[in-house]
Amino acid sequence: MDDEMAALVLDEAKDKMAKTVEHVKVEFGTVRTGRAAPALVENLQVDYYGSMTPLKQLAGFTVPEARMLVVSPFDKGSMASIEKAISSSELGITPSNDGQVIRLAFPPLTEERRKDLVKIVRQKAEDGKVQVRNHRRSSRQELDALEKDSGLSSDDHERIAKQLEKITQSSIEEIDELLTHKERELLDV
Repeated sequence: MDDEMAALVLDEAKDKMAKTVEHVKVEFGTVRTGRAAPALVENLQVDYYGSMTPLKQLAGFTVPEARMLVVSPFDKGSMASIEKAISSSELGITPSNDGQVIRLAFPPLTEERRKDLVKIVRQKAEDGKVQVRNHRRSSRQELDALEKDSGLSSDDHERIAKQLEKITQSSIEEIDELLTHKERELLDV
């Protein structure tokens, strides 16, 4: 019974840490590099007939070349709303509308802007690592409570704590790898 509870705590920690790593990956996708990518705009909220709707539900995306993103609305009546949402976003890009599709031309990033984006990405990575450590701490507290209340042996407690530490280190290393890749992508001219 105690081993099952301890295994449950471990599985829960593993699941939460994996979700945190995935969240960091999604956050990195929203940081603009020199290349066009649908992830930059797909979650923008568009006022679609009075309700705020993610752009990915209103349009399809294509990347015909490295610095061009084409947004093809499913409903041509929503083009003005989509254009307005893109213009008012933090991307700093002016959309061009030809009546059928909206084209977004991404200018090359300046060296200063690249360094700013690297700082932003590093902060997002650090936030992810803090979250992973918080999951570890709460799992350790649950293990301590199991040892105290239901008689989990100290050997089992130590063994599971070591497994928890391995999972934590693995998650942090994965975030570091994502960070290294994203920094390389940002600084690549």
